[in-house]
Amino acid sequence: MHSRPFQQVDVFTHVPYRGNPLAVILDGEGLTTAQMQNFTNWTNLSEATFLLPPTPEGAKSGADYRVRIFCPGRELPFAGHPTLGTCHAWLSTGAKPKGEFIVQECGIGLVRIRRDGGGADARLAFAAPPLKKSGPLEESDVTLIAKGLGIARGDILHHAWCDNGPNWRAVMLASAEHVLAVKPDAAILGKLDIGVVGPRGKVGLIAPHAPSSHAIPNDIDFEVRAFFPGVSGLAEDPVTGSLNAGIASWLIGAGLAPASYIARQGTALGRDGRVHVSKQGSDIWIGGGSVTCVQGAVVL
Repeated sequence: MHSRPFQQVDVFTHVPYRGNPLAVILDGEGLTTAQMQNFTNWTNLSEATFLLPPTPEGAKSGADYRVRIFCPGRELPFAGHPTLGTCHAWLSTGAKPKGEFIVQECGIGLVRIRRDGGGADARLAFAAPPLKKSGPLEESDVTLIAKGLGIARGDILHHAWCDNGPNWRAVMLASAEHVLAVKPDAAILGKLDIGVVGPRGKVGLIAPHAPSSHAIPNDIDFEVRAFFPGVSGLAEDPVTGSLNAGIASWLIGAGLAPASYIARQGTALGRDGRVHVSKQGSDIWIGGGSVTCVQGAVVL
């Protein structure tokens, strides 16, 4: 057991305690997979990450650091909010990237991260990894998801695989209000990673206009919710970078969203996450603010 530097970072927010918290161990060397998993389970957060030196292969390819990402009960090859939160913690130590981008090595390979803006509005953004699986869901999946969400099959207007490491299945409903009204049934959806998205306005038509509800700010284009298998059943994630990356690849590619938009997530949990999406060339960038809420050391 050693004392290791630690940060708890709130991601996809500039306001502490309104985003998605992440536990970051800034020195994970010498820890076993079991120790990492046990610590993650103990934090009772959606994810914890462990910073490590890049592998020799990763270093040759330009990686600045390697990270292992865990959620309760399992290790993930990639996840978005841990990517941004870990990078934020790494930069806070005074570390400098080797090149133009910060390059993270993780289970899916190398992920580029950039810094957008400056001052209080500065954000980090990662280049969305390519989808491992895309295209429409099987009709049996759609029917099951509708039943598990407590909605009619016809309420699902569009659907697609958004698998970029986590096995996200995503469905689009008619509006943000429909998304917020969903009450998932853990007994039906307990083994699936489900993303639910709804536009503020009409499907495929996102433009500045008065929101359809006073509860939806003018800068929001989509409302997103994410459900995944937790240790004790179905859990809802406050703000999910990997899901939003997969959804962005799907929606922009299908013409259901513009090349730049903002999604809100976490509303149903009392959070207020903001995910900034921007397609530039062949890259889709997923960005958000990060703020350190706790720092010190843990014995691990």
